[in-house]
Amino acid sequence: MASKELLDLLNDAIAREIQVSIQYMWQHVQWKGTEHFAVKDELKQIAIQEMKHAEIIAERLFYLGGIPTTKPSPIFVGENLKEMLEQDVKDEQNAIELYKKIIQKAREEGDITTAKIFEDILKDEEEHHDTFTSLLEK
Repeated sequence: MASKELLDLLNDAIAREIQVSIQYMWQHVQWKGTEHFAVKDELKQIAIQEMKHAEIIAERLFYLGGIPTTKPSPIFVGENLKEMLEQDVKDEQNAIELYKKIIQKAREEGDITTAKIFEDILKDEEEHHDTFTSLLEK
């Protein structure tokens, strides 16, 4: 139903979503200082949203004939707030680029459903990028 390239891209997306869901949750737990109280719940909610993304993508991948990965991309929690946020901004930017590529590939293959799923997820990732960028600027 889908090309190997598209299936591989979906698995890349799953690995990335698992990575950031763990990364953001551990940052939520380990973040210290007064800023922690202002944003800890936001980090936790983003982590949960990322896990939901992983589930949605895995369900689609399986439907298309692939086997979802269980291995996350490399996780980077960070030693301090600045390191955490700089990595989070990079990870969200990488997701935005990957998901645009997936949307394009899915459209090329006539897979409107996968394209729509990733358009919806892309909106969330852009919001996450905006959140982390804003927090980095203080």
